[in-house]
This record gives sequence, C-alpha cells and structure tokens, in this order.
Amino acid sequence: MAVKLKIDNIMDVRTYIENEIKKKKELRTASVVAATGVSRQYVNRVLQELVQEGKVTRVGKSNRARYVAAEKRAIENTKLKETSFTKTFANKGIEEDQVLNQIRQQTGILLLLPENVEKIIDYAFTEMLNNAIEHSQSETIFVKMQRRKEGIRFTVLDHGIGIFNNIMKKKKFATELEAIQDLLKGKQTTMPDRHSGEGIFFTSKLAEKFSIKSFSKTLLYDNVINDVFLSDSTSLKGTRVDFWMPVSSQMNISDVFRQYTGDEFEFSTTEVVVALYKAGTPYISRSQARRITSGLEKFNTIILDFKNMDTIGQAFADEIFRVWKNRHPSKEIVVRNAGENVQFMIDHVTR
Repeated sequence: MAVKLKIDNIMDVRTYIENEIKKKKELRTASVVAATGVSRQYVNRVLQELVQEGKVTRVGKSNRARYVAAEKRAIENTKLKETSFTKTFANKGIEEDQVLNQIRQQTGILLLLPENVEKIIDYAFTEMLNNAIEHSQSETIFVKMQRRKEGIRFTVLDHGIGIFNNIMKKKKFATELEAIQDLLKGKQTTMPDRHSGEGIFFTSKLAEKFSIKSFSKTLLYDNVINDVFLSDSTSLKGTRVDFWMPVSSQMNISDVFRQYTGDEFEFSTTEVVVALYKAGTPYISRSQARRITSGLEKFNTIILDFKNMDTIGQAFADEIFRVWKNRHPSKEIVVRNAGENVQFMIDHVTR
C-alpha cells in the first residue's frame, strides 16, 4: 500500500512530481494521487502547468498518459513504448496533417524510422485520410496505426458512400465492377476540380500490400508478387483501406514519383529549382504538392518556377505554402514567374 505524503501546497506537489520524474524517468497521474492524497483534478492542473512551462512532456492519451522530463532522450524512450494509435474522429473540420501530428506527439510509431519509410507512411496516410475526409460523406472516420517489429500498418475506415459506389455514380457506370476497372487505370478522380486522382495510384505503388474494401468487394494490391486481386468480401458500408510496409523496405518515394511523372528538378548544394509546368496537367491537389515537396527539406532554398502556369488549386497551394512551410520553418520558398492567378492563391493560403 502506498504511503500518502502530507502535501500542503501546489509547490510541494510540483516538487514531488519533478523529483519522481528524475528518479523514475516517468510517472502517471494516478501514482501521484495515490502517493500524495491530492485530488486527480488538482494533480492534473499541476501537471498541465509543468507541461506549459516546458519542464515535462505528456506522452500517450487518456488514462494511458505518462509524463516524462522534457528531454529528447526521455521523450523518445517513453514514446517508443506506445506502438499503437486508435481513434474515431468526427468528420467535421479535421485535417489529415493534424491527425498525423497527434500520432507523432502521442506515440513512437514514427519515431526512429528509416527516412525512406517515414516519408512513405507520411504520404500514404495523409492521402488516404484526406480521401475519407473529402469524398466519403461519412459522419465519422476511424483511424488505426500500429508499429510492430516487422513493419507499419494503418487502417482508415469510414461509413459513407463507398469508393466504388461513388465512382460508379459520379461517372455514370452501370456497375461497381466498371468503377473498379476505372480505378485500376490510375490517376482517376470524382472531383477533378479539387483532386488529381494520384493519391490512391501512388499509395498502391508504395505499399508492400494495400487493400481497398467497400460494400461486397475487396481490391488488393500485392507488390511482393507485383499483382492485383479482386475478391468478394463480407458487406461493409463505406470504405476501408489497409496499408502495410516493412520497416526494412528499401523503396524510395522520390524514385517512385519520378518513375510516373515528368516534373523537372535542377539541384545544387543549397537550393533546388522545381519547374512545375507540364502540358495538360493542372496543379490542383494536395497529392501533387506532397509529391513535389518530397525530399525538398534537404535544401535551404526551394525555388518554384510557375512559368506558363495559368493557375493552381487552393489545396495545392495550401499544402506547400502553409502545411509544408510550417513543418520546415527554416526553409525558404522562392516563387518565380507567378502570374496574377497563381500569386492570388499563394497569398490567399498564407494570410
């Protein structure tokens, strides 16, 4: 039985917490309550103050949360014990990059991964979650990501219109099989004014195994044997995507992107010039932006050349000039040859 201490004021609780973290490396709210006799609400308030002051860091969520010293090694050691993330989000105002940040903050799933694997998971997860947010019409979206010794797996599940059904209705196909055939062509989308259709195409190339299940059909991409399978399955309202890749994968996301695209990159030691213009391909989607920015964090200056481009999409601009720039604040993005429409969209998302 824990011996309760006599706690007279908040400073005593603070001192106790700080001393315990130094000795034990981490602690939970319940252990402080048991040792001190102070209420859980009071202990939580003290812990939050210490977090805000940058003295301790919270790892995990809800009743699994642990507090450690705000030091890189202590945080990493605690996060590495958290190998699973599961949460259902209301599909209202959520953004895929914020969900990925939650996973990074609360777990060690993406910690100390090989750089090539982390980039692939980052791209594939945000693409699949974005699809669910914008296409599914589902009220909620279930997200699960797990790290095991052999690899990383994630699931994105919604209960909306269903991907095959959505393609069938938007493109006026007679059956879901025709919709699946259209999807297999690659780079197809039901929202051509907002998406390029590249998300599923590239994700299917990057995974070792990738499946899409909707209603009574499951489409499986197996890149181990370089084949695609369609099978009947138990009925599921909405869409479920499952992604799997080994931690030991040698695949490089930039190589895959360049295998299927023609964007021009001119490199130097400190900067990269990206010539965006490609005939007949407007830049409208986050998927295109993520493809272009992959690997650019290695350079101090990124020059984006918009020569001969009439316009860009808001999602494309937002992903580069807000989301990517916020993640890499020390990097400079220089815009060249931006016409009135392109500059307007850049200014719009950076306000």
